[in-house]
Amino acid sequence: MKGLTDTRLFTALVTVMLAESIAALVWAGGAAARLHQLETQVSQTRELTERTARLEEQSKYIITSLHRIEEKFDDEDDQ
Repeated sequence: MKGLTDTRLFTALVTVMLAESIAALVWAGGAAARLHQLETQVSQTRELTERTARLEEQSKYIITSLHRIEEKFDDEDDQ
């Protein structure tokens, strides 16, 4: 009887350990997928930040040019 109990106990322990190992692998796979998704979002955010910075610089140059053009028109009107 004791041998049968030991075998059942051993089988139960192995089964539990396998189940926990499988659950850990599934969890790790999910974590890796979430991490990959976040890395992709960060990459896209960097690209958008760079584009926004370039557009801001371009708009500064446009505004400066616009002011110069307005000044030229104002000077011509005064003459």
